[in-house]
Order: sequence, then C-alpha cells, then structure tokens
Amino acid sequence: VNGLMTLGFAGARQQTNLCNESLMLEKLPACGKSFEEMMKKVDSKKWCNLTEFIMYYDNFTQCTEHEANNASCFWPNPLAEGFITGIHKQFFSNCTSEKVHWEDPPDEILITLILIPVMLTCAMITLVVWCSKRSDIL
Repeated sequence: VNGLMTLGFAGARQQTNLCNESLMLEKLPACGKSFEEMMKKVDSKKWCNLTEFIMYYDNFTQCTEHEANNASCFWPNPLAEGFITGIHKQFFSNCTSEKVHWEDPPDEILITLILIPVMLTCAMITLVVWCSKRSDIL
C-alpha cells in the first residue's frame, strides 16, 4: 500500500501544470479594463491620492493574481508585472513625489536651539555637584 501511495504522489507531482503565458496575457487586459472603468468614478485630480481608489486597486491586484493563477502561473511574474507597470504609467505617470528641499533655520533660531540644551546640561551638572557637596544637609 505504501508503495502505491508513493507512486501516486510521485505521479501527482509530475503532473504540475506549466505556466500558460499566452492565456494569462489574454486574460489580464480584462483586469485592466475593469480597473479603468472603476477609475472613471474617481476625479482624475485625485488619482495620486491612494485613499481615493485603494479598493479599486485592490480589486485590480486580486484580478491579476487570479488570472495568473488560472493560467498556472505564479504571481507576480515578469509578464504580469509588465502589465501592471503599463497600468501604472497610464494612470499614475503624473504622480511624481516632490522632493523636499531642506534648509537650515535662520541663525537666531539655530543658535537658540543649540544653546538651550547646552545651558540646561550645564545647569544640571552644577546642581548635581552642588547637591553632592551639601549631602550632609539633604
């Protein structure tokens, strides 16, 4: 019985399906079309605000994963990623992150921000030394 079961499991392992890339590429555009229809509900000025369309994007992601799995392909894979990248370029190409230009505060504020902790540290050291010399009174 063990031999038959082992043979059965080995046969099941050999029957793994290969990825049908053409089927996946045929089905993925339906996910893109569905996402495009859902994105029409969102004002195009809000396309860079993920909170406005997160549910639609989640549905799109699940659709692409489902279609890849139906074609016996792992997800994500290079072909699915290429398709998703195309959708990103279509909808989110204008969503570049603005780089923050950091600059130092004015000298007066900078000097104040440096001197306050230095003065507090000196005051605390002085207080500790003074208290340690007067330990007989405390």
